[in-house]
Amino acid sequence: MGHRERLLAGARVCLYERGYTRTTARDIVAASDTNLASIGYHFGSKEALLTAALVQAFEEWGVEIDRVLRDGTQPDLMDRLETMWTGLVESFGTHRPLWVAGIEAFALAEHLPVLREQLAETYTRARPALATFVIRDGGENVPEQTRKAVGSFLLALMTGLTVQRLLDPEAAPSGRELAEALRVIVGAVNESGDPGRPSADA
Repeated sequence: MGHRERLLAGARVCLYERGYTRTTARDIVAASDTNLASIGYHFGSKEALLTAALVQAFEEWGVEIDRVLRDGTQPDLMDRLETMWTGLVESFGTHRPLWVAGIEAFALAEHLPVLREQLAETYTRARPALATFVIRDGGENVPEQTRKAVGSFLLALMTGLTVQRLLDPEAAPSGRELAEALRVIVGAVNESGDPGRPSADA
C-alpha cells in the first residue's frame, strides 16, 4: 500500500474516531504512518484529504445500498421500498461513524467549496439509481426532471431517516413502518379526488 492509500485509510480512521473538524494533519500522519509532506504532495491539503476519504467511504456504502436495491425485486412498489428502507436501517449498525462524519461534513460544506462539490456529485450519481428503483422499465414516459425529482425525494427520506436514527434510534421508524406510513399518505392522496395524478406504482 502506497502513501496515498495509507493516507486515505488513516484519514478515514480519524474521521470515524474524531470527526471532520477535530482531525488534525498530525492525527492523520500518526494513523497512516506517513508524514506531513505526503498530505501536501498527494492531496494538497488536509481538507482535501478528509473530503476524499469521506467520499470514498460514502461510495463504498453506496455499493452496499446498490445490493439492497437489487434485492428489491418485489412487483409491489411499497414492498420494494420497505426492502430498501429496512436495508438502510440495518446498515446504520455498521456505518454509524460514517454518517456522524457525513452530517458534520454537510454542515461544513457551506464554507468548503471542494467538499460541497464532492458531496453534491455523490448525490447526483445516487438520484438516477433511486429513481430507477421506483420507476420500472426505464420510465420512458416519465420526463427527465420528474425522474430526478423522484430520486431527490427518496434521498430526502433517506437523509431524514439517517438523522432520526442518529438522534434517537428507538423512536426512529423501521422500514416496515415507513412503508406503511407511505401507504397511508398515498391512500389519503387518492381519497382527495385528484384523478389526474399517477398511481404509486407508475
